[in-house]
Amino acid sequence: MIERLSSFYGFAKMPFGKDLAPGALHRHHAHAQAVARITWCTAEHSLGVFTGEVGAGKTVAVRAALSALDPTRHVVIYLGNPSVGARGIYRAVVTALGAIPHPHTAALIPQAADALAAEQAERGRTPVLVLDEAHLLTHDQLEAVRMMTNHELDSASPFACLLVGQPTLRRKIKLGTMAALDQRIALRYALPPMTAEETTSYITHHTKLAGRSDTLFSDDAIQMIHTTGRGLPRAVNNLAVQALLSAFTEDKTIVDESSARAAIAEVTTE
Repeated sequence: MIERLSSFYGFAKMPFGKDLAPGALHRHHAHAQAVARITWCTAEHSLGVFTGEVGAGKTVAVRAALSALDPTRHVVIYLGNPSVGARGIYRAVVTALGAIPHPHTAALIPQAADALAAEQAERGRTPVLVLDEAHLLTHDQLEAVRMMTNHELDSASPFACLLVGQPTLRRKIKLGTMAALDQRIALRYALPPMTAEETTSYITHHTKLAGRSDTLFSDDAIQMIHTTGRGLPRAVNNLAVQALLSAFTEDKTIVDESSARAAIAEVTTE
């Protein structure tokens, strides 16, 4: 069916896919703001907190920013699974930097800190630790992050750290028990949804990448997709694909309001 749909609409590839190169990502205002702040954090070896609703494009912004880093001067340590525990964070850091994790936690903690410092001092590469889904991190895991930032009596940090998660992350860090970590955060950014104009630009951008430079989605259809998806890129993607399929099954050359309405009914009906 995908082949027939692509042929019908003249696509070189399906639009709204996830496998875009960083340079092909849509750079709306919030995305650009997030990328700029992530870049600043990595350059300043700082701890940054980046939050947003589900599907707001947090991980996409992180990927875009990190793709621009010089791999000879940076090493990215990405942790996307919060279930590994505090010990798992230390182990991941040590392993990523080429060492064998110590079996005892008491020795593993300084080993991770030393590995981060050595990567910067001896190899000239800045480690960039990224903890995705950070709103799911436990108190002990967040303390593990704080412990690794204790370096040279707070005079300098050998690495950058990005905590990326849903809005509950900010509230969790603001708890009194997290005051020490909260004070170490150099930058915070909450990724807002796209505006209606940005959603229009976003959909147009993706259809152009697929090979269509003319109008494919009507203004009314885009407005409905934006309102229902609340301007969240992932939701807009899903609704746009569903609307496109609805239009295709009815042999429509334009994704119109009725196609968008049918897509919304499919997505929102329980």
